[in-house]
Amino acid sequence: MNTESIVRWLEAVGVPHEVVSVGSEADNSWCLLRNEEPTDDGEVTWEVFWREQGNRYDWARFTNEQVACHYLFGRLAWAQVARGAVGVLP
Repeated sequence: MNTESIVRWLEAVGVPHEVVSVGSEADNSWCLLRNEEPTDDGEVTWEVFWREQGNRYDWARFTNEQVACHYLFGRLAWAQVARGAVGVLP
């Protein structure tokens, strides 16, 4: 899973596309951004957070695009399970 495929995966489990923003910040959305400034070690990082009224909440940083995507997918898929939108098939 990467930034090109995560939106399709999230849609497959019923997460509305309006609550996810990949590549840019948007209010009332889970954002997944590539941080263009490398760390002191020269690594590129990926950030995942909820943005509301211009503020970032539940912020997490990763040094791997796939790990950041799986983290976001896991959070949002779990929310779908918790609200009963998806679950075990009969």
